[in-house]
Amino acid sequence: MGFISVKTYNFRNLTDQELLLKEKDIFLIGENGQGKTNFLEAVYLLCYGSSFRTKEERLLYRYGEREMSVSGVYRIDNEYEIDVKVKSEGGRKGITVDGKTVADRKDLIKNIPCIVFSHEDIEFVKGPPCKRRQFFNQVLSLHDPFLIEEMRRYRKVVRNRNILLRDGVNDDLEAYDYQLALNGLEIQRKRKSTVDEFNSTFKSVFANISKTGDKLKIVYAPSWKNLSLVEEVMDFLRKKRKDDTERGVSTTGPHRDRFYYIIHGKDFSKTASTGQLRLISLVLRVSQAVFFLEKTGKKPILLIDDVLLELDPAKKERFIESLPSYEQAFFTFLPEENILRYYSGKKLIFDVKNGNIIKRGV
Repeated sequence: MGFISVKTYNFRNLTDQELLLKEKDIFLIGENGQGKTNFLEAVYLLCYGSSFRTKEERLLYRYGEREMSVSGVYRIDNEYEIDVKVKSEGGRKGITVDGKTVADRKDLIKNIPCIVFSHEDIEFVKGPPCKRRQFFNQVLSLHDPFLIEEMRRYRKVVRNRNILLRDGVNDDLEAYDYQLALNGLEIQRKRKSTVDEFNSTFKSVFANISKTGDKLKIVYAPSWKNLSLVEEVMDFLRKKRKDDTERGVSTTGPHRDRFYYIIHGKDFSKTASTGQLRLISLVLRVSQAVFFLEKTGKKPILLIDDVLLELDPAKKERFIESLPSYEQAFFTFLPEENILRYYSGKKLIFDVKNGNIIKRGV
């Protein structure tokens, strides 16, 4: 079923209110800057315990306030409900499910899988390597939440190893090299396996939406190319140690992996137009939703934030047709968009103005 209610308090510019959401498709219609994306962010907060727009908690507070909260009731398989609340006060956040404190965000992800489509997704295509890694980490962690813990351990090892490198301490590097190799190879293995599988879904969705006949694929280029054993990686790290010490950072490992979008043997992101880059970013998100459903059998929540605006009518229809089965979807649109022609089922429509979200027809 999805969320049957969402309540906000002192959140961004939104009016303090509770919305009843007992439909599968939710439309939020309004001009830019009125609060549509803020509401999607509130829903995302309930799914992940964090924002998809900022890491700074205080930016979530309404101007001048020192606390905020978002709460919601989520119905699973029309059988039982869970009550989720995210509260932040003075920059400190707390998350509860059914009144019990959640210590780790990965416990939320298992309960309420969510995928957001936003304009910033174009950075997963044209942005720096770290943004591409971020996307594939999301793909992996959505169906394998334990990757979150794996990445935390790996990042901690990298931080500690970098401190030793900057301080010129070599005695303890072997121990950190071992942990770096052990954790890093597991992340590399999972990335390679995921990209191999994900490519099949990605190529199919791209072909269905673009109708260009071009065959686009994702190529994973690990930093530790052709290395698969801990001993091999440790030997490689020893050879790189002088360079690492001079730079004061770990120059190789999964934190340096790269992903490429290849057409006709060339990196398409370097020659693609803005429209083509935007299309690829949409295909990535659709593929993520399809892939998640295929891997887990669970239907995700979809948050689709004004991303259809730049598509022509035919591509809009093919985009909608390419979406997998979902538990619930929230769409934001500008008032002038003729969007109702694409949806024939039951829906809830809300008008959004100055932070007020008002059900149409009431």
